[in-house]
Amino acid sequence: MEMIDNKENFVSILEYNTHREKMTLPEYGRLVQKLVEDVKKIEDRQKRSQQAKAVVRVMEILNPAIHQQENWERTLWDNLFVIADYDLDIDAPYPMPQKAVLEAAPSPVPVQKKPIKATHYGRNIESIIDLIAEKEDGEEKTAMLRDLAIYMRTQYLIWNKDSVSDQTIFNDIQKLSDGRIVVPEGLELSELSRKATFNRPGMNIQGQQNARGRNQKRSGRRNGRR
Repeated sequence: MEMIDNKENFVSILEYNTHREKMTLPEYGRLVQKLVEDVKKIEDRQKRSQQAKAVVRVMEILNPAIHQQENWERTLWDNLFVIADYDLDIDAPYPMPQKAVLEAAPSPVPVQKKPIKATHYGRNIESIIDLIAEKEDGEEKTAMLRDLAIYMRTQYLIWNKDSVSDQTIFNDIQKLSDGRIVVPEGLELSELSRKATFNRPGMNIQGQQNARGRNQKRSGRRNGRR
């Protein structure tokens, strides 16, 4: 083994990932990237095709989860061509994919532009109300309205931190439905437990416990002064 005479020479032969070419598919690692580059340098087409098949086998071993896909074999060959930057002339069981097709931007997900009528209830509540409004009057619709009203009452208390009457919730349902839903007379909601607490999303349990502990300490100090 050749001895390295000084620290500067040692550092100069090190190869850092930041200095290397960016990997096309990092999940296969730099080894596969180098194997593909070596395959591209083989002049004989038959030998090049044989080595490409061996590289695909290595890719399969490195990524066993790919077997969960339906056309996993074709996916492996497509990935091979991608790593080769679509520049690999071989006899493959599948045609080389088109770069424009694989790298095309996904279709945008349609986003509802309609503003939310009541943000403390959320958009899903409006969708549920639309669903219930299409139901025929009867026990099933009444049961759905009761469940919806109980959930809306919970959401109301989370964001408003105040008591709320059943009638207020019923009025909100009729308003959000644009009058399509009329809450049956005599509909009552289950009573809330006095121990029930309502916290906004993002308040974790640890944070609640810490706040409760601080309040208890303050209360203890006040009682001690008395």
